[in-house]
Amino acid sequence: MKKIFLRLFAFAIIIAFTIKLSSLVNAQSPAFKVLVVASLAKDHVRMMDSAQPFFEKMAMENNFSLDFTKDTAVINDSNLARYDVFIQLHLAPFDMSYSQQAALQKFIESGKGWVGIHAAGLTGRQFKDSTHIYWQWFEDCMGGIVYSPHPKFQEGVLVIEDHNHPATKNLPAKFAIADEWYEFNKSPRGNVRVLASADESTYTQNKPMGDHPMIWTNEKYARMIYICPGHDPSVLRNNDYVTLLHDAILWAASPATVK
Repeated sequence: MKKIFLRLFAFAIIIAFTIKLSSLVNAQSPAFKVLVVASLAKDHVRMMDSAQPFFEKMAMENNFSLDFTKDTAVINDSNLARYDVFIQLHLAPFDMSYSQQAALQKFIESGKGWVGIHAAGLTGRQFKDSTHIYWQWFEDCMGGIVYSPHPKFQEGVLVIEDHNHPATKNLPAKFAIADEWYEFNKSPRGNVRVLASADESTYTQNKPMGDHPMIWTNEKYARMIYICPGHDPSVLRNNDYVTLLHDAILWAASPATVK
């Protein structure tokens, strides 16, 4: 009887240890996987160099895995299937091949997360000659807007319009930020859910838009968000901007039921 008891006791210890070990392994497993594909453009070098350690630190502190690259060859169906979120960091849509554009489109349409930052929003046919097949789908995804020349780099104020969205719920009513303040041929409002806009009275415009959204989502797609500010690495030291990126990435990785 004593031997049976000892065996059962030893078995119970083994089971408890196995459960504890399993819980520790699961606790350390990444919650989701993020791929950052960054721009090779010369005027974005400083931002790219600062962004890599910034995103790697965020991933470590928030228990998600992150791969950072400037090689667009990773944008293909088989590789993208490994990730939950794609961050298009200043990478212009026209700097991807047709097959890469198709793979990213499929990724977004499947409900995966897409976070486009700054030059990711360079829509329009003006960047390529007439022999180039234009990616109209991406312009439509962005709310049907076409990029226009931006004013000089300067400080201005972002006004948060929607505090009900997970990406902007933790932001103040407004905050100052230095950027290029991209302008477009028209406002995307009506085609997208606007989360924040530029206060054009706080900086000098190239061509005033009046209604000037700067952060938005297209709710035709489960997890798409465009963040227009982000040209200079100084934004990575702006606590409000850091909060925005953090919450946008977590939202992009969350289930489609989270609105």
